Amino acid sequence: MTRRTAGHRTAGRRAGGWLLLLAVAWALLLGSASPAAAHATLISTDPAQGAVLDAAPERVTFTFNESVIGVPAGTKVFDATGEEVASTATVRASRLLVDLDEEVPDGTLVVVWRLVSEDGHPIGGSLSFSVGAPSDVVDVPTGADAGTDAPVLLGVVRGVGYVGLLAAAGVAAFVVLFLPRDRVADRSRTRLRAVARMAAGVAALGCGLAVPLVALYQLGLPASAITDGSTWSALAPAEYAVPAAVVAGLALAVRSLPAGVAPDRKRVVLVLAGCALALAAPAFTGHTRAAIPEALVIGVDVLHLAAGALWLGGLVAVALVLGDLARGDAGAVVLGRFSTWASVVLAVLVVAGTVLAWRVAGSWGALVDSGYGALLLVKVLAALVAIGIAAWNRFALLPRLRTAPRKGRAAPAALLVRTALAEAGVLVVVLAVTGFLVDRSPESDTAVTADEVRGPTAEESVQLDDISARITLAPLAVGPATLTIEMTDAAGEPVEGYEAPRLALASDEVELGEVTLSSLGPGVYAGDLVLPTTGEWDVQVSLRTTEFDNPVQTVTFVVP
Repeated sequence: MTRRTAGHRTAGRRAGGWLLLLAVAWALLLGSASPAAAHATLISTDPAQGAVLDAAPERVTFTFNESVIGVPAGTKVFDATGEEVASTATVRASRLLVDLDEEVPDGTLVVVWRLVSEDGHPIGGSLSFSVGAPSDVVDVPTGADAGTDAPVLLGVVRGVGYVGLLAAAGVAAFVVLFLPRDRVADRSRTRLRAVARMAAGVAALGCGLAVPLVALYQLGLPASAITDGSTWSALAPAEYAVPAAVVAGLALAVRSLPAGVAPDRKRVVLVLAGCALALAAPAFTGHTRAAIPEALVIGVDVLHLAAGALWLGGLVAVALVLGDLARGDAGAVVLGRFSTWASVVLAVLVVAGTVLAWRVAGSWGALVDSGYGALLLVKVLAALVAIGIAAWNRFALLPRLRTAPRKGRAAPAALLVRTALAEAGVLVVVLAVTGFLVDRSPESDTAVTADEVRGPTAEESVQLDDISARITLAPLAVGPATLTIEMTDAAGEPVEGYEAPRLALASDEVELGEVTLSSLGPGVYAGDLVLPTTGEWDVQVSLRTTEFDNPVQTVTFVVP
């Protein structure tokens, strides 16, 4: 057997090993992707919100519209004095089962729960019911949520990971798709191979650091919980499979790039296959898995990432090698190839980005009514700036380079390099914003006053010790609505409680849980919600008036 034959067999075994790894990674991704329609929503509880029972139940059941993931110590039961009641929480598909492990006294019980939806976002709420008779005062501890810094740090880490991912995949694809195959580009291939490997290392670092931060964010745990085995077991399989697939795909792509010579057909296939795996993996987690139709949105997200990689990686590659290739005709040829593809890439980015924004946000109105939509608009504006620079490169600077004599190409080539770097810098900003978008809920988080909502309104008043509270629901109809509370003292002047008020909404069939309120001024709070059905809706009003007093009242609105 000759040395060449042995080398070919060795290369074949390596290629087979990489393809086997590729198939395993795809199986992990597809196996961890189950259908999802939206963020998990609580659709019923047993007992119902506000129920008064003759005897304490052995089990409290929460039913959601999709499967949920349990959180270690995420569910606790308290009596009216704030003492914790021994309980055991179990998640079975779309149900949360809370078993009461000890006898409880008569009075009000509060179950505080926290879970993780299938799209990776934490959800939570509380359920109140009473045994014998409701307690006059309910004092349940509400400590600050742990791990509040995790979302910000996670956004930064994800942004860095996206920059590394798109740069590594884009540069690797640029080497096999756009560089000429003759020896004039050997030096450029060597340089870009090193850059692709470095970017892949950045992507691997970002993916690795993101996993523990995802655990802290989703589970609401302090940093000390990282050493607990229950923390890691609570994460969805996709949170492990996706980073593993990204790292495996990039490793396949960058290791298949030859050093200083043009790649053969087999290596080209391996490079592109590795890039495809790495770029497809992120679409199997986050918002895209919760949008409908799931297959369409995941496919569009993959196209979006692939186009972004070709754009960013291509710009980085052009900036690095144009100076070497511009001395001959190779520079103009490479730039011509890339600019033609860039036009298609930009079209794909615009179309795919528009579809993703529409499907993930749920409506065009949500793009301006939520923090998620505001970040998305910032991303779009930054992308438009990059598109403007790209158009100048394509239609002004590239023709100038092509028509310049060989000895006079240095100046236009240098200008093209600078504008390409500027364009890449803007794209890095786009990716940084993307890092925060991944872990931001698309749901609206902007409070709207009652006067801004059209349609019929309803008002009810309650007395909370010495504070009078007027509760307003507007509009009084199925769909988006705003719940407002206005608090005044005996003289009719605005007044604040010892803490901000809390409002929880429920009907006989559906428990929407606590409404997130925003302060609109002294003594005035409002929060957005969505009423799914008609009928009677009870609003539980809770206000801590002093350090020790927390009166609770209930008002009822009838939605026609």
